[in-house]
Formats: sequence, structure tokens, C-alpha cells
Amino acid sequence: MKKFAFILFALLSTFYVFSQEEKYAIGFEQFKNHYNSNDFQAIFDLFSEDMQNALPLANALQFFGGIEQQAGKITSYEFQEMKYGNAASYKTTFEKAVFEIQISIDSKTKISGLLVKPFVATSKSLLVNELSTFPQDIATIIFKNAKNFPKNTQLSIAVIDNGTATYYGVQIENNKLISVENKDKIFEIGSLTKVFTATVLAQLVTEGKIRLTDKINPLYPFLFKNNASLSFENLANHTSGLPRLPTNLEVSDAENPYKNYGAKEIDTYLANQMTLATAENKAYEYSNLGAGLLGHSLGLSQQTSFDQLLSKIIFKPYKMNRSFTSSKNMESQLVKGLDADGEVVSNWDFDVLLGGGGILSTVSDLVLFANAQFDPNNKALSRTQSPTFIINNSMKIGLGWHLLKSKKGNDVIWHNGATAGYSSSMVLDVKNKNGIVILSNVSGLSSQNALIDQLAFALLQTVE
Repeated sequence: MKKFAFILFALLSTFYVFSQEEKYAIGFEQFKNHYNSNDFQAIFDLFSEDMQNALPLANALQFFGGIEQQAGKITSYEFQEMKYGNAASYKTTFEKAVFEIQISIDSKTKISGLLVKPFVATSKSLLVNELSTFPQDIATIIFKNAKNFPKNTQLSIAVIDNGTATYYGVQIENNKLISVENKDKIFEIGSLTKVFTATVLAQLVTEGKIRLTDKINPLYPFLFKNNASLSFENLANHTSGLPRLPTNLEVSDAENPYKNYGAKEIDTYLANQMTLATAENKAYEYSNLGAGLLGHSLGLSQQTSFDQLLSKIIFKPYKMNRSFTSSKNMESQLVKGLDADGEVVSNWDFDVLLGGGGILSTVSDLVLFANAQFDPNNKALSRTQSPTFIINNSMKIGLGWHLLKSKKGNDVIWHNGATAGYSSSMVLDVKNKNGIVILSNVSGLSSQNALIDQLAFALLQTVE
């Protein structure tokens, strides 16, 4: 049945928690009724725009038709749990098989995420907490959030208190949560890359080489579809109106979806396929495409590649010597990414969309970058921290960084990241020089990846 397993979750996971189980129950009942009626078009109509782009109608019809042929109709379903806010999980009994179906529903009551896989009854052994050398409060918080992670999970954590970092590395091994030394081990950081992409922009603006309001259009030798225009700022703060992913990205290669998406593909998209959800600077629409396009355009503006700009403007000045844009030839330095069951998965390779999620780094390197954020004389970094758009009553966005309040009311800047094999989170209280950095090989496609943000904000309270 594994050939029917399908995952569609975006790179960004948030720390917001859904609590509307009734909304999910109604949504799942609709899904079941349409499925049992063989009305797969109606299921597609329930998808959010991002889902429809990621799983086009023809693919959706084939996918659900394949499940129906193999497993038959749904005879019953049973709610299992809210998967830490990301999705409602249902044990779903078909005529010929039993699946677990996880479904995410957005604020517009559209299906924004869907996972179908064989149902496996959970019978996990109790994890033993062996973090005896950690401060008790730190050990308790880490254990509480990590106790249900799969085997071989690693977390690399930095707790920054008034500019001084203390490192905590943990690993699940033989049903024990043990301490390990991993502050210099390399992980994919996923969408946390967007902060670095925006920082490159801010540095070039500070140097007077470009302006935030400059359009990227002149960098391309063709007109954008419908004569649309995009500015550097709109790409950096997700107000461009671009969708989360380009429509010509082949996401069926879940093992490495961005590898073969290059300059040719993005040019084709911009010239022939691009649609904007809103007029620029009118609404916040989180976009991996937008951040990737920003990085690519910054490279074009300086007549170099974006990875060269990252090295010149970020990695070398901040002495981030163990930060990279490729996982190749890392051998034992790299912590292997895991899927939701703890099995090793492929690393992701990025081409033109590198700026959206392609950096690999260590917690020790990210601490160097975090401490630089505390320097009020660093004009480029201060620029990234300044609000450029109000998202809602509780969140603004600067350039890359999301700006919000901690549970204790302090102003913090935050971003996270998720790829197939990794999840990350970084939250900083710039004024008080406090913060948390977490890198992990918890799958970003797992419902448990939301716990990485939860852990980061819980640990932040220990230094506030």
C-alpha cells in the first residue's frame, strides 16, 4: 500500500495551534462522502490553491482512483488525535485496507495538506530520560517535546542568555534520550534560509547597490506575464502575491523536488505562467517561490550566482565556516535526515530556488549569526528586523524575519524551516540578547515538526 502514500506539506511550518476539531470533522466527512461517490473532482475543489497547484486535477483523479481500486470505499473512520496542531489524524477503514489519513484545513476551510498511509497501531516503548547532566528545567522541557520523536532523532540546541550560548545536543538511541556533542554537526535549515536571503538584500541596500523598491523586471530579458512587476521588498516580505510554489515545479519527486528546477524553468514561469493572488504590497502570502526568486534576482543584479553572494556577504564576514549550499562530500559531518518513521531520506538539492530553503549549517554557526543580530550598529541586520508589513494583530514581518511577542511579552524575531528530513527554529530577543536556535533531523513532512517551534518558545522562557 505504500505506493499510495502521498504527502503535501509546505516548507514553512508555524507554531500556531489549530483547536477547531469540529472544523476538521466536517471537512473529513465531506472528503469521505465525495470519495465514496467517486466524485474526485469535488475533492479537488476542496483543495486550497497551493494544493491544487501541487496536485493538479489529472494527478488528483489518478491518485484517488488508484486508492479506490486498491482499497475500495471508506466504511468507517475514527478520529485519533490532533497532530500537534498541524493536522487531524483519522484511522480510516476501507473495504480492503486500513489507512491513516491526516488532513489539514486552512482558515478558508480548504484542504491545505493531505497524507494517506497504511495505518500502524502505535505501541511505542517508553523513552527513558538520561539527560542528567543538563539543568533540570532544560532537560524536562526537551524531554517533554522530544519523547515521541522516532529512533535516531537528533536535536542540536543553543540557548543564548545575554549573548552567551550554551549548547545541548540530544539523540534518541535504544529507547533512551541521551546527550551527544553535535553543535558542529551539519543539518539542512530549510526555510530559515529565507532570513539569510533577505540579509543579502539588506546588505546590498545598505551599500547603495540596489533599493528595496527597485523592480526585478529589468534583470530579465523578457516581459513578465500580464506585465506584472515585482520588487525586491515584496519578495522579501511575502507581499508579492506569488503562490507558495511555481506551477511548473514537478513535486512528484518528493525525494528531491527542487533539484531540477533551474533558470530555464523559472524564466518560463515568469513569462508564461505567473499569476499574482493580490496586487503587490496588499496582502501577506507566504511564498517559497518568492524567496527563491529573490535570491536568484540578487545574483543577477550583481552579475554572480546567489551562492557566491551568500559566501561573500554572509558566511565569510560572520565566520560561518561550516555553512554550505550543498550536502555533497560532507560524510560524517552531516546528520542524516529522517522521515516520520525514523528512516533515512534523501537530502534536498536546490538550483534556482536556493534562496527559499537551500542552506545547510550548524548550531554553532547560527549562534554567530544570532549574536550579530544583537549589534545595533549592524545596519543591514537592523534593517531586516524593522517591520515592513503588518500581517495580523500579533505578527509583523521585516525582511525575512517575522516579528512577534513572546509569551512573556518581549519583542522577538523568528523564523523556522522544514525539509523532508529536517526541521529548524530560531527565535531571538534582540533587546535582551537572548534566543534559541534548534536544528534537528525531525522530518518537516511529519506532523511532529511543529514541536520544534514549541520547544524553541518553551526554552526561550528559561532565559527571559
